[in-house]
Amino acid sequence: LLLSILGAPGLGDPGPLEDVVIDRYYIPKICLREAQMGDFIRYHYNGTFKDGTKFDSSYDRGATVAGVVGVGRLITGMDRGLQGMCVNERRHLIVPPHLGYGSIGVAGLIPPDATLYFDVVMLDIWNKKDKLQITTLARPLHCNRTVESSDFVRYHYNGTLLDGTPFDSSYSKNSTYDTYVGTGWLIKGMDQGLLGMCAGEKRSIIIPPFLAYGEKGYGSAIPPQASLVFSVLLVDFHNPKDGVSLEHLEVPEPCRRRAASGDFVRYHYNGTLMDGTLFDSSYSRNHTYNTYIGKGYIIPGMDQGLQGVCVGERRRVVVPPHLAYGENGAGNKIPGSAVLIFDVHIIDFHNPEDPVETETLYRPEGCNLTTRHRDFIRYHYNCSLLDGTKLFSSHDYEKPQEVTLGTDKVIEGLNRGLLDMCAGERRVLIVPPHLGHGESGARGVPGSAVLRFEVELISMEEGVPEGYLFIWHGEPPAGLYEQMDLNKDGEVPAEEFSTFIKTQVAEGKGRLMPSSDPDKVIADMFRNQDRNQDGRITPEELKLKSDEDQEKIHEEL
Repeated sequence: LLLSILGAPGLGDPGPLEDVVIDRYYIPKICLREAQMGDFIRYHYNGTFKDGTKFDSSYDRGATVAGVVGVGRLITGMDRGLQGMCVNERRHLIVPPHLGYGSIGVAGLIPPDATLYFDVVMLDIWNKKDKLQITTLARPLHCNRTVESSDFVRYHYNGTLLDGTPFDSSYSKNSTYDTYVGTGWLIKGMDQGLLGMCAGEKRSIIIPPFLAYGEKGYGSAIPPQASLVFSVLLVDFHNPKDGVSLEHLEVPEPCRRRAASGDFVRYHYNGTLMDGTLFDSSYSRNHTYNTYIGKGYIIPGMDQGLQGVCVGERRRVVVPPHLAYGENGAGNKIPGSAVLIFDVHIIDFHNPEDPVETETLYRPEGCNLTTRHRDFIRYHYNCSLLDGTKLFSSHDYEKPQEVTLGTDKVIEGLNRGLLDMCAGERRVLIVPPHLGHGESGARGVPGSAVLRFEVELISMEEGVPEGYLFIWHGEPPAGLYEQMDLNKDGEVPAEEFSTFIKTQVAEGKGRLMPSSDPDKVIADMFRNQDRNQDGRITPEELKLKSDEDQEKIHEEL
């Protein structure tokens, strides 16, 4: 019938049509819905006569046709011919006169008894009973929180009409769309469609016109009575009432101390946006982030989020934008209004007022003699950071470490920790950086690092007062120079001096400054007394340290 109407060769005229002729010359592979009686539809068409003369076209007017199908608002042939169409379906319709404009026609446009030919494409179908259509395309495995009314959301979207025509995209602007949900800032359909989403979730949201821009449409991109399709990716969201959210990933046991305001913290971190995008990492710089907490040196959210941490703890800190970088963001990596997630690992912390922390592991019974200032000691030690990183150990060498306490040969915190120890005693010392290597650190020691020492005192020798190399146990012998001049030749060379001093020590009359090299101490004593450096001491050159000190007092006076 259709072929004959269109003038196929070799066939005669079958006579007038009784009903509309429908040629479904393009049917989309996916048809989610067919136009039914009472549905609202939007479509484009070209209208011609049998000879191809065009009498009307929605394309020429630059606007689609919108109306209700099957309720008599269209000519009967169109009402029938549009029913059952899918979105994006294309049809040829042949409408006989009695189903078109009949014997009257349309003055000046359609003559009486005209058969009409329509080429139609369906663009949109909806019904007043329609609801929002939400399809979840992807959802994260872990979703601890979903969008609620009054939340502030950041999302990407592609917006199309129901026929697939794009009208807007946040991706083309290279920026998320940021707004509150449920407060009337969005069309009703988006306000509803974003509820219940997780950060990182993808949804398809189909919005009927009465929940979108309705009869007026929006600009030239969204026609009146248009259903809208949004493909949405929720990047992040928060509520203005949100505080910092903490997740304790790993807390060491025991935790003897927790960080508080005023403490100086060293920590590693990875900083990501809510969708997992990494914006910063201390690990990439191979250096901890070092700062005071509770003093405003870092964003408020981290100032709060680091309170109460333990050494070695791993913690996730989720910071809403009003406690981070706010609406402006930071640089080109942190967008405005972005929620920030910090995965932190606490290396150590201290307070500038901290003393050396001492824990005695073992102390021999009957310990009456302990180390004092200026004593010479031998000890073993292991030195590490608080996270267990080994730095130095005396066990790596052939013999114990040797030092005279109070001579600035070791860091002050270790010097303090070695005082009042018995031979054989073992201790753990926690040394804050201001009593260690300070902000600059040392070779192998990071700046501002808290150090942990395991020490064992091997032996100790009583020291001498500062500035002395030798002291008498009693009064110096009368005629000191004459006794020192062993061969009575009126001068004391280095050999005689050394023999004399060693004899005094052996007889218990005096003692040298403790050292692993007594001969060097005696050589230093001789050099101090040999004032003109001629290799011998004369009576005029020999002076006791106490006499020298007295002379200095008189000079100052």
